[in-house]
Amino acid sequence: MMNTLKFFAALGLVFAQPCTAQNDDIFHCGTNEMRRLGHAAMHDTATMLRIAEVDAELTAFSNSFLSDTTRGGGASYAIPIVFHIIHNNGPENISDAQVLDALRILNEDFNRLNPDWDNVRSEFQGIVADVGVEFRLATIDPNGDCTNGITRTQSILTNEGAEQMKALISWPRNKYLQIWVAASAAGAAGYTFRPATAQFYPNEDGIVILHTYTGSTGTGSGSRSRALTHEVGHWINLKHTWGDGNDPGLPANCNMDDDVNDTPNTTGWIICNLNGTTCGSLDNVENYMDYSYCSKMFTEGQAVRMITSLNSGIAQRNQLWQTSNLNNTGVNGNAPLCEARFSSSAGLICAGGTVQYTDESFHNVTGRNWTFPGGDPATSTETNPVITYPSAGIYSASLTVTGDNATRTTSIADLVVVAPDPGQSPPLIEGFESATSFTNVGWTSLNPNGDNGFLITSSAAFSGTKSCRLTNSTGMAGKIDELISPSMDMTNAAAITVGFRHAFARRTASNDDRLRIYVSGNCGETWSLRRHLFAGSTLETSSIITSSFVPNGPDQWEIQQITNIGAAFFTSDFRVRFEFESDGGNNLYLDDINISADLSTGLNEMAEEGIGMLAVSPNPATTASQLTIRSSSTGKYRLDLLDAVGRKLVSLHDGDLAIGEHRMDLPVATLSQGVYFVRLSGSAQNDVIRFVVD
Repeated sequence: MMNTLKFFAALGLVFAQPCTAQNDDIFHCGTNEMRRLGHAAMHDTATMLRIAEVDAELTAFSNSFLSDTTRGGGASYAIPIVFHIIHNNGPENISDAQVLDALRILNEDFNRLNPDWDNVRSEFQGIVADVGVEFRLATIDPNGDCTNGITRTQSILTNEGAEQMKALISWPRNKYLQIWVAASAAGAAGYTFRPATAQFYPNEDGIVILHTYTGSTGTGSGSRSRALTHEVGHWINLKHTWGDGNDPGLPANCNMDDDVNDTPNTTGWIICNLNGTTCGSLDNVENYMDYSYCSKMFTEGQAVRMITSLNSGIAQRNQLWQTSNLNNTGVNGNAPLCEARFSSSAGLICAGGTVQYTDESFHNVTGRNWTFPGGDPATSTETNPVITYPSAGIYSASLTVTGDNATRTTSIADLVVVAPDPGQSPPLIEGFESATSFTNVGWTSLNPNGDNGFLITSSAAFSGTKSCRLTNSTGMAGKIDELISPSMDMTNAAAITVGFRHAFARRTASNDDRLRIYVSGNCGETWSLRRHLFAGSTLETSSIITSSFVPNGPDQWEIQQITNIGAAFFTSDFRVRFEFESDGGNNLYLDDINISADLSTGLNEMAEEGIGMLAVSPNPATTASQLTIRSSSTGKYRLDLLDAVGRKLVSLHDGDLAIGEHRMDLPVATLSQGVYFVRLSGSAQNDVIRFVVD
């Protein structure tokens, strides 16, 4: 008997060096590497022997099948397929459109419909195969319920891409070909197990692939889009063109074989060298089962090997394409209309902006009726309408679809937040003291996971009694939450400053939570990063707290001032976004947010003209200055003197104020040089004015 290592090598179960996808220009797969099944399976000699026996059985079946059957042109096999998108709300949560693009490419490649196949080198054009396999998205799930063949599961395991991730969702392998799309493929660009190995691991039977190697749109690309074709080839029992190993270019690969007669021996390629002759004859570099990045073809011999696998009971491949299974998975062309669904291109715009809606209903939709309160047009029958929102507000949308004598409707409330354009005049000084919700002070909290988002709290504050808090814990790791300011009119700005107070603690020394501050000059259509705070250094304001963190005084708050905001952002719809990425640390608090601008009109001019209810003169001040209040109605008003970051220094007035003009001295002599604000808050009117002490 051969020694164990040689025996495993003969099976293609060698424990190869990890295949990585660190460089997007080099494709590596990790097919049939037993380490991906876990340590126990990897070292189970008995299982290795059983896999060898099944592989021999599949070879014997193939030989018998070929002697009894001739694969004629046009032979057709339909395979139900499901894409499991495992994501943590990152770019790996690819769109339905990207999935459909990947499916299109897969079907073109397996049916010689890819537009580049006739560019294959002439020596191999005569054996370019039409495999005759069609992959169809399932329309019925294992429970008999409606599906569009795409599932979405949120989990941090997307960053591992191994057996635990696949265990999150696994459909019966005798009914569906499963594709898990993730942020990681356990150190590879993609991997799967050939039938002899998959026979013993039914819940892991399928393909794991990086989202960047899925399709040619979205996060994918044309150069990487053939990776799924490559992995499906493995899934239907193809080896690499050089044999069982996962490392091309090794001289020893000439001594291996892929068990396909019309693919020349090769060491394998990671570049497209069409003249390569690594093992004494011209290499089939353009083969899908190489790493050459110019893949265009399967050979006739590879097609035969795949078709024989689909007719074998090993790993239940022969059950997939049976008529009964096509009916049970809903891929026989008669899928009923079962769900109305749509998506929108934006949820936060300024007045006059547009939103594109995309109908994602399924299946066989024949008619659509959209309604868009506040939109222009307010109704539509188009598939993907573009709607303009002329006025500020918060709007819903609904869609009714018809087909096959059925009607389905869905509505989404508060879907689009439309901010005024131009926005409010600066400065914006927000300590959330008067707010019961973000909406009533013009702020927007985005909580895509529906768990712990930004909320207004009275549990702690740097000044006053309220602040903004994001409750953070180990269960939040990997999640992102956002807080977005109202739009502001900065068209007269000569400079913009964003200031705020923050308090944060870690739970453990390994926490790497992050707070990023972005600005936008187009109401949030695009964003530019301006400050990045890290848990262990610039974000942390307290020592490690293992319980729920609540700052117990001003010493546990720190101030940030951001001034690197250029003229490109001096627009009528300027916004600021706070983005927190959790790593399982502790709570974050924000307070006294101040968004101010040095105005090109000049502060003295504003004061002299008495713009608004408030005026300060002289401004700038040195030893004395007077505040003028012009009240248009009698009521209760409060006047507060604030520092440059919006922290209240002293109350100037709190009580009734009659109609007319009122004057009071400002305590300039007690103030250091710098920028200050006077804020007036009342039942009928509000105003803020900025002044400078020289």
